[in-house]
Amino acid sequence: MPQKNLDPSSSPRALLGAELRVARERAGMSQAELGERLFVSGAFIGQLEAGTRRMHLEFARQIDDILDTGGFFVRNCGAAAKSKYPDHFAAAAEAEALATSIREYAPQLIPGLLQTEAYARAVFRAGHPTAPEEVIDELVANRLARAALLDDPTAPLFWCVLDEAVLRRGGESPEVMAEALRHIARLIRAHRIIVQVLPFSAGMHAAMGGAIKLMSFDDAPPLSYVEGMGTGLLFDDPATVTHHTLTYDLLTANALSPRKSLALIESVAEDCEHDQHA
Repeated sequence: MPQKNLDPSSSPRALLGAELRVARERAGMSQAELGERLFVSGAFIGQLEAGTRRMHLEFARQIDDILDTGGFFVRNCGAAAKSKYPDHFAAAAEAEALATSIREYAPQLIPGLLQTEAYARAVFRAGHPTAPEEVIDELVANRLARAALLDDPTAPLFWCVLDEAVLRRGGESPEVMAEALRHIARLIRAHRIIVQVLPFSAGMHAAMGGAIKLMSFDDAPPLSYVEGMGTGLLFDDPATVTHHTLTYDLLTANALSPRKSLALIESVAEDCEHDQHA
């Protein structure tokens, strides 16, 4: 059985998942068999082992008992659960870092992976008008750290549908919006991301309920994430993920082509720059 505690500085969730796989196989159990004992799916066990899902304390206790691991998973569950992100988003952010493809619909804001520092700061300040500056600094730093995912020129595949409202919500700082849109345009022209704009002229659409994020992985089933104000839910149920995937496909079918979307993004950026100078 595992003996040493995990090092919290070295991807504790991935290490915990690897130890779970070793302990399960040592016990001669399949993912489905262990899942049955825990009243979850075998796919969920696979996601725990791949590090795409967080192991909660109640599962850790049961796993220690079922696999006879001497309290290893309870002792290390805390290290694997630590996150710099809000509770409702932590699991999605950590899964996002392991995804091979990310597809996202953004109804109101530029997605976090595409935000500039000034845009992120404006968003956080609007949501936390009385927060000390050091709190805003930390929130911005964490968001920009997520964007480092796109530093790799090949992975993950990032495909985003932006509602036209995202482009038009410039507020009182047109220079911030112009910079943010130019940043997206540069990533598109560098062939690093795919972006489509869902225009107002599309009318009612399949995702009127809010934001959707779809994530795929090499060694784990896909996940979907839906988010509201201060809330978020991560799904692994195949039927739910399939429904959210269809919703996203309908959005792309009604959105402008990538070429026309880029033209609109750059046009709005020019308008913002004109407003700035005016």
